[in-house]
Amino acid sequence: MDPSLDLPSIATCTTCRFKEDKSNYWTAVMYFKHENGSFIRVPQIPNHFTGNPKGGMTVYYIQPPTLEKVTAFPKGFRMITGEPMIRAEKYGYYDIRSWALTFRCWDTFGPYDESNLWYAGPGSRVDTFWLPNKPCNGGIRSNIFFPSCWDGKNLDSPDHKSHMAFIEGDVGPDGLFLRDSTCPSSHPVRVPLVFYEIVWDTKIFSNMWPKDGSQPFVLSMGDPTGWGHHGDYLFGWEGDSLQRAMDICTNVSGRPADCASELTLLTDEEMNNCRLPAMVDETVEGEYIAKLPGCNPLQYGPGPATMVPVRDCDAVSTTGIPITATPAPRN
Repeated sequence: MDPSLDLPSIATCTTCRFKEDKSNYWTAVMYFKHENGSFIRVPQIPNHFTGNPKGGMTVYYIQPPTLEKVTAFPKGFRMITGEPMIRAEKYGYYDIRSWALTFRCWDTFGPYDESNLWYAGPGSRVDTFWLPNKPCNGGIRSNIFFPSCWDGKNLDSPDHKSHMAFIEGDVGPDGLFLRDSTCPSSHPVRVPLVFYEIVWDTKIFSNMWPKDGSQPFVLSMGDPTGWGHHGDYLFGWEGDSLQRAMDICTNVSGRPADCASELTLLTDEEMNNCRLPAMVDETVEGEYIAKLPGCNPLQYGPGPATMVPVRDCDAVSTTGIPITATPAPRN
């Protein structure tokens, strides 16, 4: 997407709880692989305490626990987290880059049951780096943390990651959610810690678990392991609305109503009425399909996944343009 576009001015609505938020949030979706080899998309369902939106995800903008000053992202900013091509551990157990992308297996959907421990924040020892290898009768929750240290110069970079860095140090048993640390000198500007939670309704497939005990869920880029879990972010808040929220809305409850003095809350109906028509003429959900959308064969690793050559891809596709480093505008 052209970084010069002003998303708030061209967007006609938003599926976010705050009307001022026209940002783009993305992650790979989950599919169930039937024993006959076909696939069907796993529905997304509302998270705890979020009302009744049609699926979607919960997005947090987190300040440091010390409430030090954070700088809102500038217009045109974008980043990614995770590595979609990996299929095995890369960084080590204690590395923050490992704990930034995890899964939690819920035995029930109850918000206070033992599989959703209130004292174990996302990205902590009750989570796994890989897709859970047992039925999760309350669903699977994806946890996706983005780095929160910016170089202060570039809106993007060729790999969409180098202009950002995680806070320093390894991860302790309390996870990343309210972890206190500092930014490296190479990336000195503290920005909001963007965090996604996505709840996948895997319980509807629990009675179809493969007889051989194998884990049947896969991510849409052909990852049956979960190690390639990743997310994309494109900033699109109106004016100074995000900066105001970061400065004033410091309650750790995570409830949107706590920021109603600064931002405009939308109803579930208003959020659900913001819908885009399908942009690609390809069946991707609602029925079993013979293979994953696009050209994404399952690649189990442990070596990195490889791209299917264009000449061998017969899927409906879109085209993109190469990205170069985009400097932030100078005042």
